[in-house]
Amino acid sequence: MNTKAATPGALPGNGTTGTTGAAPRVSPLLWVPTGYFTMALAYVMLTSVTAIMFKNLGMDNGKAAEYASYLILAYTIKPLFAPFVEMYRTKKFFVLCAQLTIGVGFGLVALAMSLPGYMAIMVGLFILLSFIGATQDIACDGVYVTALDTRTQSLYCGIQSLSWNVGPIVASGGMVYLSGWLHVNVFGHDPKVFGEAWIDSWRIVFFIVAGITLVMSAWHLRTMPEGSRAENAPASIGQALTILWDSFVTFFQKRDVWLMVGFAFLFRLSIGLLEKIGPFFMVDPVAKGGLGLSNELLGIVYGTYGLVAVLVGSLLGGFFVAKRGLKPTLFLLCCAVNIPNVTFLLMAMYQPTSLVAISAGVAIEKFFYGFGSVGFMIYLMQQLAPGKYSTTHYAFGTGLMGLCMMVTGAVSGHLQEWMGYVNYFWFVMAATIPSFLVTWFAPFHHKEA
Repeated sequence: MNTKAATPGALPGNGTTGTTGAAPRVSPLLWVPTGYFTMALAYVMLTSVTAIMFKNLGMDNGKAAEYASYLILAYTIKPLFAPFVEMYRTKKFFVLCAQLTIGVGFGLVALAMSLPGYMAIMVGLFILLSFIGATQDIACDGVYVTALDTRTQSLYCGIQSLSWNVGPIVASGGMVYLSGWLHVNVFGHDPKVFGEAWIDSWRIVFFIVAGITLVMSAWHLRTMPEGSRAENAPASIGQALTILWDSFVTFFQKRDVWLMVGFAFLFRLSIGLLEKIGPFFMVDPVAKGGLGLSNELLGIVYGTYGLVAVLVGSLLGGFFVAKRGLKPTLFLLCCAVNIPNVTFLLMAMYQPTSLVAISAGVAIEKFFYGFGSVGFMIYLMQQLAPGKYSTTHYAFGTGLMGLCMMVTGAVSGHLQEWMGYVNYFWFVMAATIPSFLVTWFAPFHHKEA
């Protein structure tokens, strides 16, 4: 899933998006693509790939989905500690420290797999790394919006978004594929048996990700600009707390705010229930109601075809909204996000063995998810965010979405185990109803840009 749209909330300012200081000495092409790729790699490894790893290591669906979902918390609440990052040193300093720590942390995860009680150690490391990863997001966004003038920001916006989306392809596609390939072809294990034999391949995967992150840290030491202080950045802890409190108060003073809060929280309700369970369904044995795919095939189908479909859908969705306008199309976009979830219900009912059919089912759902989700982000920008603290209020909206994904992800595995795949996917379809309701009643109080 593309979460790059959530990152503008990093700065606590009053609606300005950046400064217009001196032109950067180093071309943004040398650090914008690598900076946002590194952000996405850490995020996806922590919040999505860990769920597959937990599943491979023998954890049941309930716990695997729950533990991976809790790692979203730090990214959800990052607006609460973003002002404090603004106060100290430079933004580049925080980027480098975060990337160095994440690289070392992933290396420690790989080493911890050899220890007794490794699971508890890994989960503890993942929780710590999630907060450091969220700090990396805040600081890297800070460099982007303060080191580049507004014209350059607009010029590189597409590169920024594209670079972020390479991260999920590498993590959910490449790393998951590699784990399965190593498990079978290097270590000679049975891919259909889950358990501690998977430690060997996942250890190598985390060493590789650690190496990539450390290389990126060294690269950004040479190429990334320092980033200036954001406009209206707090000068003290007291001022930071005052700004946060005022942003909360003014947020809940908005007209029809609870309808907008409901929209932000519930629009992706069914997606949150599907996000972790979809990959589990792919790799679970046919006898348990799954499709019995290997990690290699999961990486290709989910991490490559699915993510490419999201990117294409997002581009076409953006063109569609730009041409027709958001207000007359928002409910249609909600239908695009939710109705194609029926592909998973159909696959659970018929359990196809054709890789083409499985890939088509995933691609259809992901394409329409990307197409419709554009409307969600634009609504937050144009209707929920405007006001004194537009960037922070936008972050509150995306934080509510993240909270929904965390809560639904945490319960999704337990519900699936209780219901079975077919009944669970019926439940996912029923969960689209609240999304339709909040979209139908979503207020429009600002003219579209």
